[in-house]
Amino acid sequence: MALNPDAVGTVGEPYKVTWASKDSLLYAVSLNIGTDQLEYVTENTNGVTQKTLPTFPVVIGYGQGGGNSNPMRGIGEFNPAKLVHGSQAITLHKTLPVEGSAIVTSKVVAMYDKVKAGVVFTESEAIDESDGKPLYSLRSSVFIRDAGGWGGDRGPSGPQNEPPAKGPDHEVTFKTSVDQALLYRLNGDRNPLHSDPSFAAIGGFDRPILHGLCTYGFTGRALLQALCGGDSSRFKHIEGRFASPVLPGEALTIKMWETSKGEAVFTTSVGDRVVIDQGLVRFS
Repeated sequence: MALNPDAVGTVGEPYKVTWASKDSLLYAVSLNIGTDQLEYVTENTNGVTQKTLPTFPVVIGYGQGGGNSNPMRGIGEFNPAKLVHGSQAITLHKTLPVEGSAIVTSKVVAMYDKVKAGVVFTESEAIDESDGKPLYSLRSSVFIRDAGGWGGDRGPSGPQNEPPAKGPDHEVTFKTSVDQALLYRLNGDRNPLHSDPSFAAIGGFDRPILHGLCTYGFTGRALLQALCGGDSSRFKHIEGRFASPVLPGEALTIKMWETSKGEAVFTTSVGDRVVIDQGLVRFS
């Protein structure tokens, strides 16, 4: 099995994604938001206007595009059980509506040879159908074990978005449930790595792991709470690298350091184990 570096530059066919109020509510509930933030989990509470979480774009339209919409279709052969999410960035060009539609175009923008693994980066742009303006942008990577060794560029390395040598300015801890992945997968990602013990074993895990994007969503919750006062309209950008898997039931601690006006770096940890690093958030 080998990856195909010639796939860099591949553009998927534009496709339409739609989401309803129910999808926004499910995403919030799958991240354990409850009665303390009714604006994210109800649509008919007196005096409360429903809002959408700023990390919601990672699940918008999951599976709605056809095969030709996926720019990864030509990256080569690999064992899907050995693919994990490497990094994720979201840039919000305006506040997300609780329901709507957008046209999404995705592209393979880089492929790096880590010798024992391959890393593939993609970018997606979503244009709001209601006004023809940019809605959000995504940049993500996948890390595929045993898929390197073709002699390609190893890619950038070195420190990025490192916290300063002091205690964090903010710290929030959320406890996930042992069944967290079973709930989160209802947003669309039905990868059995997160639900099937036998499939997880093929990937080298003792039991199904939590979706990286679920950990990312909990992280977004903490950043929204501590830096934006819970107001999603103030949240502009988030990026981070998935450093270690999380098991459902583990507690996530998000530490934040405000580095300049409207910008902070962050990490997410389980105990002393960092699970998201290179974290950067921008807000107003």
